[in-house]
Amino acid sequence: MKLEIRNLKKSFGDTEVLHGISFTVESGTALGLLGRNGAGKTTTIRILMDVFKGNGGIILLDGKPFDPRKHQIGYLPEERGLYPKKTVSEQLIYLGMLRGLGAKKAKESMKKWLERMGISEYEDRKLETLSKGNQQKVQLAQTLICNPDMIILDEPFSGLDPVNSQILKDVILEQIHEGKLVIFSSHQMSYVEEFCEEIAILNHGEVVLSGDLKEIKREFGKDRLVISSLEETPQELGRRLDDTFSDLLEVEKIRKDSVIVRKKQPENKNRILERLIKQEVDLEFFGMYEPSLNDIFVEKAGDEA
Repeated sequence: MKLEIRNLKKSFGDTEVLHGISFTVESGTALGLLGRNGAGKTTTIRILMDVFKGNGGIILLDGKPFDPRKHQIGYLPEERGLYPKKTVSEQLIYLGMLRGLGAKKAKESMKKWLERMGISEYEDRKLETLSKGNQQKVQLAQTLICNPDMIILDEPFSGLDPVNSQILKDVILEQIHEGKLVIFSSHQMSYVEEFCEEIAILNHGEVVLSGDLKEIKREFGKDRLVISSLEETPQELGRRLDDTFSDLLEVEKIRKDSVIVRKKQPENKNRILERLIKQEVDLEFFGMYEPSLNDIFVEKAGDEA
């Protein structure tokens, strides 16, 4: 399947909150839908889920208008919605039947997913008696109970310890490898980097960056170097580079362990290294800069107060 969101717009009253959102995601891959609070992620997801309508644009599945009522979609919202005073089993079976499973099939799927999450012993316990991590695993079980082809995950790792996070990571990766189409929204960039080949960063209701994550990292790292010294602090090294290398580079950022610089000319790398050696800088590291997704996100969406 190929899901395409084209020029999606949404207004609430006189305020337009989405100004033409566009991105694409295909089966067997995960798209990281990123943005600060209020950027438009949840609004986009709600239009996709047909919670409300957009004011413009179109959503296509394999080139045809997308009707979410005709497809099984697993949705894990950031605001959890299960029933705390109901037992785990009865509400999972109920939700499975609401989404088209027969009672027998819903029970089989419930048992399968509780076992996969490692929480079968809580089947007859009220949800409110479980730890936060185990409640989160129940939430993911209800997301997957109908074997959806499309999975939308909004902050799935919120509040989880490392052990429970690993279980959820394994399950999500299994779904991607089984050919599911996954949209993954999170502020935890390390998880996005693990799962997502493609990203779309929203800021003020617009897509400010989208595409293949590896290619984006390569582009952001282009013409930038990381330099660190065994003898000089990053602040001292940064001042030296500013004073004596300004014809070759520009200091962009001083980190706690290194300095990031931008070459003024593509061929300057060897000249910079030669001059560092000539000035007897005791180098700890000298190499190409590979930005983290967090670095990219801050640069593209970090202008809000």
